[in-house]
Amino acid sequence: MALHHLNPREKIHLPSLDGPGDVKTSALVKTDRFEAVELVLRTGDEIPSHAVPGYATVHCLQGVVVIEAAGRVQLSAGDWLYLDRGRPHSVAALEDSSVLVTILFD
Repeated sequence: MALHHLNPREKIHLPSLDGPGDVKTSALVKTDRFEAVELVLRTGDEIPSHAVPGYATVHCLQGVVVIEAAGRVQLSAGDWLYLDRGRPHSVAALEDSSVLVTILFD
């Protein structure tokens, strides 16, 4: 089954991890120039070092995550981080967390 990506002007609500139901990672938008993903990580989850071919931003919506990218950066709710194109990085959740990842491609 193909994932549903949002259409222009299509609104969704990114639910809180504290609300009802099981919140999961969701691919929100994917085009040839832009990608947006709500990444949901539970305490202790880790994403090993990897790189993306575009410029990336990480906006922590809820919880606490650690980004390793030529140094360690801890993000809490409301924190925002920019990563240069192709920068290797890993992600680890210190708490149940939701982050909005955006990637811009050349």
